Amino acid sequence: MPYIQLNGLDMFYEKMGSGEPVIFLHSSYSRGILAFASQILDFQNAYTCYFPDFRGHGRTRCESLAWSTPQLAEDISEFMDKLNISKAHLIGYSLGAGVAAYVAVNAPQRAASLTAIGHSGFNDPAGADEYEPEWLIAHGKHDIIQQMLERHEEAHRGNWQEFMRQSAADWRLFPQLTEEQLRSIHCPALFIAGEYDPFVKEAQLQLLTALVERSEYLVVPGCSHRPHMLRENPILVNDSILQFLMMHPIGSVPASVLTSN
Repeated sequence: MPYIQLNGLDMFYEKMGSGEPVIFLHSSYSRGILAFASQILDFQNAYTCYFPDFRGHGRTRCESLAWSTPQLAEDISEFMDKLNISKAHLIGYSLGAGVAAYVAVNAPQRAASLTAIGHSGFNDPAGADEYEPEWLIAHGKHDIIQQMLERHEEAHRGNWQEFMRQSAADWRLFPQLTEEQLRSIHCPALFIAGEYDPFVKEAQLQLLTALVERSEYLVVPGCSHRPHMLRENPILVNDSILQFLMMHPIGSVPASVLTSN
């Protein structure tokens, strides 16, 4: 299992498949290979798939336990530098979708396309309080505590409380992208949410597609915040993303650019 040194950390990642590079960016309480377990087999047949663990998460190691969405985006750009990936398709889930958006805004040459799952594009702190360690202990959420201990032990070195505080703090603060910044995203974009996602409503996806010129959205019927995962509808989500990527290969030129020339 490979590690790569960058920005003061040892980043763990897994790589499989062949073809154009796709970087999968996981959610706050998950890690690379776990968040996208239902995508591995479908995507590795057509793409080189990278599953990094973010700073502060999973098996990535760092002396500091602090992290933020913008910092994670900088890490991903450096990750691409280290692996000589000039441009990649970015697929992000929840927190990872925010990270992908920051890359698309701040390092647009890196993003061949952007797929965001379970992310509204704007900051919404509702629900963060229920993931503070004190709240979890007071409400007997021992299953979540145990999961956080197991999933992120290498990253937080047993300090699951600090991990949860960092996650809740980032949830409250980010993303901090303005409408103008979102309009600056010029790569093709696909925004996906479950029909019953408590954090993302169809009206928010409509706003995103109005702001991001080359974008479309998909509401997955009957699904929650994780429509791409097992027991939800990974087949529909995978097929939709694969079709989207096939329509936007790396190096393709938008029709508007060809017309203007």
